[in-house]
Amino acid sequence: MAVVITGASSGLGAALARVYAAPAVVLGLIGRDPRRLAAVAAVCRAAGAKVEEAVLDVAERDRLESWLAAFDAAHPVELVIANAGISAGPVPGAAGEEAEVTARQVAVNLLGAVNTVAPLLPAMAARGRGRVALIASLAAYRGLAYSPGYCASKAGLRAYGEALRALAAPRGVRVTVVCPGFFSSRMTDRWEGPTPLLMDCERAARRVKRGIERGRRRVDFPWVLALGMRLCDALPAVIGDRIVRGFHFRIRSA
Repeated sequence: MAVVITGASSGLGAALARVYAAPAVVLGLIGRDPRRLAAVAAVCRAAGAKVEEAVLDVAERDRLESWLAAFDAAHPVELVIANAGISAGPVPGAAGEEAEVTARQVAVNLLGAVNTVAPLLPAMAARGRGRVALIASLAAYRGLAYSPGYCASKAGLRAYGEALRALAAPRGVRVTVVCPGFFSSRMTDRWEGPTPLLMDCERAARRVKRGIERGRRRVDFPWVLALGMRLCDALPAVIGDRIVRGFHFRIRSA
Protein backbone atom coordinates (compact mmCIF):
# COMPACT_ATOMS: atom_id res chain seq x y z
CA MET A 1 0.00 0.00 0.00
CA ALA A 2 1.39 3.40 -0.99
CA VAL A 3 0.34 6.44 1.05
CA VAL A 4 1.24 10.10 0.49
CA ILE A 5 0.98 12.50 3.44
CA THR A 6 1.69 16.22 3.30
CA GLY A 7 2.59 18.30 6.32
CA ALA A 8 4.31 15.19 7.66
CA SER A 9 7.14 16.88 9.54
CA SER A 10 5.04 17.69 12.63
CA GLY A 11 1.60 17.70 14.20
CA LEU A 12 -1.20 15.62 12.74
CA GLY A 13 0.78 14.79 9.59
CA ALA A 14 3.62 13.27 11.62
CA ALA A 15 1.12 11.37 13.77
CA LEU A 16 -0.64 10.04 10.67
CA ALA A 17 2.70 8.89 9.25
CA ARG A 18 3.36 6.98 12.45
CA VAL A 19 -0.05 5.29 12.57
CA TYR A 20 0.19 4.23 8.91
CA ALA A 21 3.79 2.99 9.19
CA ALA A 22 3.94 -0.80 8.90
CA PRO A 23 5.59 -3.53 6.83
CA ALA A 24 4.35 -3.60 3.21
CA VAL A 25 3.49 0.12 3.40
CA VAL A 26 5.32 2.70 1.28
CA LEU A 27 5.05 6.21 2.69
CA GLY A 28 5.63 9.35 0.67
CA LEU A 29 6.17 12.00 3.32
CA ILE A 30 6.20 15.67 2.39
CA GLY A 31 7.12 18.50 4.74
CA ARG A 32 9.02 21.76 4.95
CA ASP A 33 11.35 21.10 7.90
CA PRO A 34 14.14 18.68 6.85
CA ARG A 35 15.27 17.83 10.37
CA ARG A 36 11.83 17.04 11.74
CA LEU A 37 10.82 15.25 8.55
CA ALA A 38 13.90 13.02 8.74
CA ALA A 39 13.06 12.17 12.36
CA VAL A 40 9.50 11.17 11.44
CA ALA A 41 10.80 9.10 8.52
CA ALA A 42 13.24 7.28 10.81
CA VAL A 43 10.44 6.31 13.19
CA CYS A 44 8.34 5.03 10.29
CA ARG A 45 11.22 2.98 8.90
CA ALA A 46 11.76 1.46 12.33
CA ALA A 47 8.11 0.35 12.21
CA GLY A 48 8.83 -1.52 8.96
CA ALA A 49 7.60 0.96 6.36
CA LYS A 50 9.51 1.97 3.28
CA VAL A 51 9.77 5.76 3.23
CA GLU A 52 10.50 8.35 0.58
CA GLU A 53 10.64 11.89 1.93
CA ALA A 54 10.57 15.23 0.16
CA VAL A 55 11.24 18.70 1.54
CA LEU A 56 8.65 20.68 -0.40
CA ASP A 57 6.21 23.53 0.04
CA VAL A 58 2.80 22.41 -1.22
CA ALA A 59 2.23 25.91 -2.58
CA GLU A 60 5.00 25.26 -5.15
CA ARG A 61 2.83 23.40 -7.64
CA ASP A 62 5.37 22.45 -10.31
CA ARG A 63 7.94 20.96 -7.93
CA LEU A 64 5.26 19.10 -6.01
CA GLU A 65 3.63 17.74 -9.15
CA SER A 66 6.97 16.44 -10.46
CA TRP A 67 7.72 14.63 -7.22
CA LEU A 68 4.22 13.13 -7.00
CA ALA A 69 4.39 11.89 -10.59
CA ALA A 70 7.70 10.13 -9.95
CA PHE A 71 6.48 8.63 -6.68
CA ASP A 72 3.23 7.37 -8.22
CA ALA A 73 5.12 5.84 -11.15
CA ALA A 74 7.27 3.85 -8.72
CA HIS A 75 4.57 3.17 -6.12
CA PRO A 76 0.98 3.53 -7.37
CA VAL A 77 -0.68 5.67 -4.74
CA GLU A 78 -3.69 4.16 -3.00
CA LEU A 79 -4.22 6.93 -0.46
CA VAL A 80 -3.27 10.60 -0.41
CA ILE A 81 -3.81 12.70 2.71
CA ALA A 82 -3.67 16.44 2.04
CA ASN A 83 -2.87 17.61 5.54
CA ALA A 84 -0.37 20.47 5.19
CA GLY A 85 -1.66 23.64 6.75
CA ILE A 86 -0.72 26.90 8.41
CA SER A 87 -2.59 29.35 10.61
CA ALA A 88 -2.44 33.07 11.30
CA GLY A 89 -4.73 35.90 12.22
CA PRO A 90 -5.18 39.66 12.21
CA VAL A 91 -3.14 42.00 14.36
CA PRO A 92 -4.97 42.41 17.70
CA GLY A 93 -7.36 45.33 17.50
CA ALA A 94 -7.29 45.51 13.70
CA ALA A 95 -10.48 45.73 11.68
CA GLY A 96 -9.31 42.99 9.32
CA GLU A 97 -6.49 40.69 8.30
CA GLU A 98 -3.67 41.78 6.00
CA ALA A 99 -4.12 40.53 2.43
CA GLU A 100 -0.70 38.84 2.42
CA VAL A 101 -1.56 36.85 5.54
CA THR A 102 -4.87 35.66 4.11
CA ALA A 103 -3.35 34.87 0.71
CA ARG A 104 -0.59 32.72 2.20
CA GLN A 105 -3.08 30.66 4.18
CA VAL A 106 -5.24 30.13 1.10
CA ALA A 107 -2.14 29.22 -0.93
CA VAL A 108 -1.11 26.50 1.51
CA ASN A 109 -4.33 25.25 3.08
CA LEU A 110 -6.55 25.27 0.00
CA LEU A 111 -4.44 25.51 -3.14
CA GLY A 112 -1.72 23.35 -1.57
CA ALA A 113 -4.27 20.58 -1.09
CA VAL A 114 -5.44 20.97 -4.70
CA ASN A 115 -1.79 20.83 -5.83
CA THR A 116 -1.43 17.58 -3.89
CA VAL A 117 -4.57 15.81 -5.00
CA ALA A 118 -5.11 16.92 -8.59
CA PRO A 119 -1.92 15.33 -10.04
CA LEU A 120 -2.79 11.94 -8.54
CA LEU A 121 -6.46 11.76 -9.53
CA PRO A 122 -6.04 10.79 -13.20
CA ALA A 123 -3.92 7.75 -12.35
CA MET A 124 -6.24 6.73 -9.51
CA ALA A 125 -9.25 7.01 -11.82
CA ALA A 126 -7.47 5.01 -14.54
CA ARG A 127 -6.77 2.26 -12.01
CA GLY A 128 -10.37 2.40 -10.81
CA ARG A 129 -9.45 2.77 -7.16
CA GLY A 130 -7.92 5.17 -4.70
CA ARG A 131 -8.68 7.19 -1.61
CA VAL A 132 -8.31 10.89 -0.91
CA ALA A 133 -8.49 12.51 2.52
CA LEU A 134 -8.61 16.28 2.92
CA ILE A 135 -7.84 17.66 6.37
CA ALA A 136 -10.05 20.72 6.81
CA SER A 137 -11.23 21.93 10.22
CA LEU A 138 -14.35 22.56 12.25
CA ALA A 139 -13.54 26.19 11.44
CA ALA A 140 -14.80 25.33 7.93
CA TYR A 141 -18.38 25.34 9.23
CA ARG A 142 -18.48 28.90 10.53
CA GLY A 143 -16.06 31.81 10.14
CA LEU A 144 -14.40 32.80 13.42
CA ALA A 145 -13.87 36.50 14.01
CA TYR A 146 -10.16 36.29 14.80
CA SER A 147 -8.97 33.99 12.00
CA PRO A 148 -10.77 35.00 8.78
CA GLY A 149 -8.08 33.75 6.38
CA TYR A 150 -7.73 30.38 8.09
CA CYS A 151 -11.50 29.84 8.18
CA ALA A 152 -11.84 30.86 4.54
CA SER A 153 -9.11 28.45 3.44
CA LYS A 154 -10.61 25.54 5.38
CA ALA A 155 -14.16 26.30 4.23
CA GLY A 156 -12.89 26.29 0.66
CA LEU A 157 -11.12 22.99 1.24
CA ARG A 158 -14.24 21.43 2.70
CA ALA A 159 -16.31 22.57 -0.29
CA TYR A 160 -13.65 21.31 -2.70
CA GLY A 161 -13.65 17.92 -1.02
CA GLU A 162 -17.43 17.64 -1.00
CA ALA A 163 -17.56 18.43 -4.71
CA LEU A 164 -14.67 16.14 -5.54
CA ARG A 165 -16.25 13.26 -3.64
CA ALA A 166 -19.36 13.35 -5.80
CA LEU A 167 -17.36 13.80 -8.99
CA ALA A 168 -14.76 11.08 -8.41
CA ALA A 169 -16.94 8.35 -6.87
CA PRO A 170 -18.14 6.84 -10.20
CA ARG A 171 -14.47 6.33 -11.13
CA GLY A 172 -13.72 4.34 -7.98
CA VAL A 173 -12.01 7.14 -6.06
CA ARG A 174 -13.37 7.69 -2.56
CA VAL A 175 -12.99 11.04 -0.81
CA THR A 176 -13.11 11.70 2.94
CA VAL A 177 -13.40 15.26 4.24
CA VAL A 178 -11.98 15.56 7.76
CA CYS A 179 -12.99 18.43 10.05
CA PRO A 180 -11.22 18.07 13.38
CA GLY A 181 -11.42 20.33 16.40
CA PHE A 182 -8.50 21.15 18.67
CA PHE A 183 -5.64 18.67 19.02
CA SER A 184 -2.16 19.02 20.48
CA SER A 185 0.37 20.31 17.93
CA ARG A 186 2.90 23.04 17.27
CA MET A 187 0.10 25.03 15.64
CA THR A 188 -2.08 24.73 18.73
CA ASP A 189 0.85 25.84 20.87
CA ARG A 190 0.64 29.23 19.10
CA TRP A 191 -3.06 29.58 19.94
CA GLU A 192 -3.75 31.97 22.81
CA GLY A 193 -7.28 31.36 24.01
CA PRO A 194 -9.65 28.55 24.97
CA THR A 195 -9.18 25.13 23.33
CA PRO A 196 -12.37 23.25 24.23
CA LEU A 197 -12.21 19.46 24.16
CA LEU A 198 -8.51 19.46 23.22
CA MET A 199 -7.47 16.01 21.96
CA ASP A 200 -4.12 14.24 21.94
CA CYS A 201 -2.61 14.34 18.45
CA GLU A 202 -2.01 10.58 18.27
CA ARG A 203 -5.62 9.92 19.20
CA ALA A 204 -6.77 12.36 16.52
CA ALA A 205 -4.61 10.56 13.93
CA ARG A 206 -6.08 7.18 14.85
CA ARG A 207 -9.55 8.63 14.54
CA VAL A 208 -8.79 10.00 11.08
CA LYS A 209 -7.28 6.67 9.97
CA ARG A 210 -10.30 4.75 11.22
CA GLY A 211 -12.68 7.04 9.36
CA ILE A 212 -10.73 6.69 6.12
CA GLU A 213 -10.56 2.90 6.42
CA ARG A 214 -14.30 2.71 6.99
CA GLY A 215 -14.90 4.75 3.86
CA ARG A 216 -16.61 7.56 5.71
CA ARG A 217 -17.46 10.56 3.59
CA ARG A 218 -17.08 12.95 6.53
CA VAL A 219 -15.08 12.71 9.73
CA ASP A 220 -15.95 15.43 12.24
CA PHE A 221 -14.77 15.41 15.85
CA PRO A 222 -15.33 15.96 18.67
CA TRP A 223 -19.02 15.63 17.90
CA VAL A 224 -20.15 18.13 20.55
CA LEU A 225 -17.98 20.89 19.08
CA ALA A 226 -18.93 19.89 15.52
CA LEU A 227 -22.61 20.14 16.43
CA GLY A 228 -22.04 23.53 18.06
CA MET A 229 -20.29 24.93 14.97
CA ARG A 230 -23.07 23.70 12.68
CA LEU A 231 -25.74 25.16 14.93
CA CYS A 232 -23.88 28.47 15.07
CA ASP A 233 -23.92 28.59 11.28
CA ALA A 234 -27.63 27.72 11.18
CA LEU A 235 -28.56 30.56 13.55
CA PRO A 236 -29.52 34.00 12.24
CA ALA A 237 -26.31 35.81 11.29
CA VAL A 238 -26.73 38.50 13.93
CA ILE A 239 -26.74 35.86 16.68
CA GLY A 240 -23.92 33.82 15.14
CA ASP A 241 -21.76 36.93 14.79
CA ARG A 242 -22.28 37.77 18.44
CA ILE A 243 -21.25 34.26 19.47
CA VAL A 244 -18.05 34.13 17.43
CA ARG A 245 -17.09 37.68 18.41
CA GLY A 246 -17.27 36.59 22.05
CA PHE A 247 -14.94 33.62 21.40
CA HIS A 248 -11.71 35.54 21.93
CA PHE A 249 -8.35 34.12 20.83
CA ARG A 250 -5.12 35.14 19.17
CA ILE A 251 -2.74 33.16 16.96
CA ARG A 252 0.87 34.09 17.60
CA SER A 253 3.20 34.51 14.65
CA ALA A 254 5.18 31.40 13.74
